[in-house]
Amino acid sequence: LQGIIQAYKSGITLQGNTTSLGRWDFSGSFFFSISAITTIGYGNLSPSTVAGRIFCILFALFGIPLNLVLLNEIGQLMLLGVQHCAHHLEEMFHWQKKTSLLIKTCALVTGLLLFLLLPPFLFSDKEGWSYEEGFYYSFITLSTIGFGDYVIGMNPDRTYPGWYKNVISLWILFGMAWLALVIKFCINFLE
Repeated sequence: LQGIIQAYKSGITLQGNTTSLGRWDFSGSFFFSISAITTIGYGNLSPSTVAGRIFCILFALFGIPLNLVLLNEIGQLMLLGVQHCAHHLEEMFHWQKKTSLLIKTCALVTGLLLFLLLPPFLFSDKEGWSYEEGFYYSFITLSTIGFGDYVIGMNPDRTYPGWYKNVISLWILFGMAWLALVIKFCINFLE
């Protein structure tokens, strides 16, 4: 049993006995970096050497605060874009309250589509998950819960395109910024 556990930690699975799951190639490493600095921590991939663990600690110590700054900046740019659109519509149609509500609704619906409703179709195609499983993965990932019961690119029976993990990593960053903006709106509304 110990041998099987050690083999699994090294990237070998009983299903396919392969190490080509993209664990430490560029896209796998990029995905690991994103899941570390976003504090998602799926639990499926971790450094196995002392040097790797020390590097991961240092990387996270600097990466997590920098990521928070980045997410805040992305969220502010999204908010600025929404406000800019609202300002143009106010000037064009001379609406005040209606424009603000309309733009916020459009931003919410666009974000829902881009970050929660459409990605499950991609996961369904690439991972073989149902739409509900893909939606669950989307929310669990973007909310940084990251249980690890669903992780992309880990099925040894599937072949994944090279762009897949990189695109998902960027989706995570922008999706977290959008979700943080939605949570901020909810907090403002509740207060």
